[in-house]
Amino acid sequence: MAVAFKILEAVCVLVAAIIVGNMFLAEVRKNQAGNGPWYGPYLSLPGIVIIIVLVVPVIWWAVNKG
Repeated sequence: MAVAFKILEAVCVLVAAIIVGNMFLAEVRKNQAGNGPWYGPYLSLPGIVIIIVLVVPVIWWAVNKG
């Protein structure tokens, strides 16, 4: 039973990553079509979520290292 919950957790995380990734890709395509700045997609909601997901583990590691 515990293994089933671990698999369910992994599937939920992967589905969420796919959804955010598709939203970010749509922002990139919209930005390319509108000739916006290169950083435009990163200022959208999915871009900010991706930046936070990438930065939080580094900050967590730096704080707990010392």
